[in-house]
Amino acid sequence: MAIAEDSPAAVEARIDQLYSAHAGWLRGWLRRRLECAHSAEDLTQDTFIRLLTARDRGGLALREPRAYLSTVAGRLLVNHYRRLSLERTYREALALMPEEQAPSPEWRLDLLETLQAVDAMLDRLPRAVRTAFLMAQLEGLTYAVIADHLGVSERTVKRYMARALEECILLME
Repeated sequence: MAIAEDSPAAVEARIDQLYSAHAGWLRGWLRRRLECAHSAEDLTQDTFIRLLTARDRGGLALREPRAYLSTVAGRLLVNHYRRLSLERTYREALALMPEEQAPSPEWRLDLLETLQAVDAMLDRLPRAVRTAFLMAQLEGLTYAVIADHLGVSERTVKRYMARALEECILLME
């Protein structure tokens, strides 16, 4: 009995083939960019996990697998650096606080994890939705000003905000 080309077993077989043929190359590619073997290993695994969990499996029958893998890994690398930047900014803000007002280590960890979750949620939003949400929340702009800036109607901005706020609620749950 033949395995269907898009069956879970066929997909796993293609990913196994990709992993066997290209994981070492990808690990080296990431190591050169990160200068850290452990982080390169983590991001290599994350790249293949992303392939396993992807909705669109069409990318697994590749003519240029290294280009595809480096694109996926490159996006993960950007997220990695953004997370590091967020952590560094958070630590710098904490260092400026008077010692008697500094939060406990547990509270710091909880806050950092929450910041990372919010950052990941914002990253999943379409660019216009994310921009509208950040303009409203961080800059305090009105929907009319945001609409003008984005070149859309106020009604569209309201839909964007509803979508972003829905994601925030889901994150809180």
